[in-house]
Amino acid sequence: MIIARSPLRISLGGGGTDLPSYYKEHGGFLLAAAIDKYVYATVMRPFTPGIYLKYSNLEHVDLVKDIQHPIIREVLTELSLKTPQIEITTLADIPSGTGLGSSGSFTTALLKALFAHYRKNIHCKELAELACKIELEKLNQPIGKQDQYIAAFGGITTFTFNSDGTVIAEPLAISTETLHALEDNLLLFFTGISRSASSILSDQDKKSKENNSLMIENLHFTKDLGYRSRDALLAGDLSLFGELMHEHWEHKKTRSQGMSNNFIDEAYEIALINGAIGGKLVGAGGGGFLMFYAQDKDKLRSAMSNLKLPEVRFKFDFEGTKVILS
Repeated sequence: MIIARSPLRISLGGGGTDLPSYYKEHGGFLLAAAIDKYVYATVMRPFTPGIYLKYSNLEHVDLVKDIQHPIIREVLTELSLKTPQIEITTLADIPSGTGLGSSGSFTTALLKALFAHYRKNIHCKELAELACKIELEKLNQPIGKQDQYIAAFGGITTFTFNSDGTVIAEPLAISTETLHALEDNLLLFFTGISRSASSILSDQDKKSKENNSLMIENLHFTKDLGYRSRDALLAGDLSLFGELMHEHWEHKKTRSQGMSNNFIDEAYEIALINGAIGGKLVGAGGGGFLMFYAQDKDKLRSAMSNLKLPEVRFKFDFEGTKVILS
């Protein structure tokens, strides 16, 4: 049995500029961090022929083309497994549709497990590229490349998305003191709302392809915020980083009517009154997790608890997608 795990992620600045509809014309930049919440993929050879899949549904088919799960089907097709005898099981620490990049993490974990199952190596850059090929090209999802890349690389990493499709990944060289303070003072609270990132991002993708001036200007500003967030962390100015998170959220809300709602807006305002310097919804928007940089963590935790928003505590992951059992 092979077990691979892939970390989920939080966006720290510049999110949204990783969609091809934007970066192919203007170039993209963002800063993301992998966290110690994971998607797991197990691969083994069963005793009987066929393809056995265990995720939120169960599947048993004989041919790859008959698989219902789109990512698993395209991954197995890409790897040219014509008559496989294989069993795949997937698990996750956090449900999908919560803004932490679970789809990209699942794809990278599955690919890593399958490569290990067939005794092949794959570098994190190749892994991210292949996962993007599956989701963006084969499945034509209106999403960006952030999730696959940060899952594969791990750490706190900047990504530059060039107009030719190449991606430059660079670990952020922050001090140990800044790293620990950032990890201690970033807090995640679950809104209880799950949603499809594709449904939110499709509007951004459409407007970017149409060269909508308001959307392009918004994403230009977001990219600049990504650079400023990087510089604030490099300088160890975490209060400024928190303020930039707030600035980012105020602009992000204008991208789509479905980005926020009354409950999320109310929770956000209460957080600012109770110890948060700034924050935002992680991921595409519409639900998932509210993330705050907190000046007074105890006061913020108490306020969010009163709103029945559970906290998910985390640490950063610096290993990326890896095989944990073979």
